[in-house]
Amino acid sequence: MSLQTSSKDQLRAIVARIERLEEEKAALATDLREVYAEAKGNGFDTKALKAVIRIRKQDENKRKEEEAVLTTYLHALGMAVEEAEAA
Repeated sequence: MSLQTSSKDQLRAIVARIERLEEEKAALATDLREVYAEAKGNGFDTKALKAVIRIRKQDENKRKEEEAVLTTYLHALGMAVEEAEAA
């Protein structure tokens, strides 16, 4: 099975684009690691920062729904903030 010249050129272009994007992705990952390292060096908790970033990506209504379910579960287990402060 042989690809025609135009198909070969198209395939080469696609592969080249993918390779370029993979290089950019690796560079961005390095940049992100550096920013998190800077934050850690300034005394910030990187796990908390990652959680904040994850939360900010969520749809507001979905986030509120998840928080409501979590609060319900915490109350059921006696772990709610209000209960812990009263104890």
